[in-house]
Amino acid sequence: MRRPSLLLASGALTLAAAACAPANDASTTASSSASTSAGASTGADACAKESLKLTTPGKLTVGTDKPAYEPWFKNDDPSSGQGFESAVAYAVAGQLGFTRDEVAWTVVPFDSSFAPGPKQFDFDVNQISITPERAKAVDFSQGYYTVKQGVVALEGGKYASATSLADLKDAKIGVQAATTALQAVQSVIQPVKDPSVFNQQVDAITALKNKQIDAIVVDLPTAFYVTAAQVKGSKIVGQFAATGGEPEEFGLLFQKGSSLVSCVDKALGELRSSGELAKIEGEWLTAAAGAPELK
Repeated sequence: MRRPSLLLASGALTLAAAACAPANDASTTASSSASTSAGASTGADACAKESLKLTTPGKLTVGTDKPAYEPWFKNDDPSSGQGFESAVAYAVAGQLGFTRDEVAWTVVPFDSSFAPGPKQFDFDVNQISITPERAKAVDFSQGYYTVKQGVVALEGGKYASATSLADLKDAKIGVQAATTALQAVQSVIQPVKDPSVFNQQVDAITALKNKQIDAIVVDLPTAFYVTAAQVKGSKIVGQFAATGGEPEEFGLLFQKGSSLVSCVDKALGELRSSGELAKIEGEWLTAAAGAPELK
């Protein structure tokens, strides 16, 4: 899944919707099989910088779309190191031994990134959900971000200033049917009133605009898009983690059979165990993005 978040033309909504994978498509199994295909016995020497098989010798080439939207990238400049995915890319590069000036960025349209065939990048970072279907054509790293749920309300509304999940107990919440968001509302928020369930997300958004409901719950990437481009005068009240079910994860994307996958997985594992991934997420998807954690 990948959803643009700022200053979009009307046609971008179609692209965003097409990019969304159903919640149960996300699969760490895809990531695991990708790593296996890249070579399960990769040793430390194979991950030394000079041993890596790169698109351009001496350079780590990273792909993403253009425009590159916030909060994933800052000011449409992936090379700045600012924004969640820019920061993740440079953190991975650092673990692999590359300096900032040894990272080169290239423009890769979202849909073409996971199309079959050779790639002109070492990996692509673009809010791409790991799914079994996509993993037939490309390889994925292990997940670098587990998608959370976002609560969106109209500014000035009764629940716009909620600071905890308990504050939302009495809210009338809209949500799309058969989504992780619906499961999250029912199992995590557990509102007193049954949620208003809509067949299409756009119907929930319309109900919010018309003040027929107090808030909607969507995945956080969509929440950024809703507040930036779909519902004027709306805000992200906060975010929370869903429980149960198979989580949706974003993964770094590689050409099928890339020998880099296991080395990047090792780098991500180190960033996760050190707390660096959590720190990057907290900086760019919580504080800077105006989406506080609801507990």
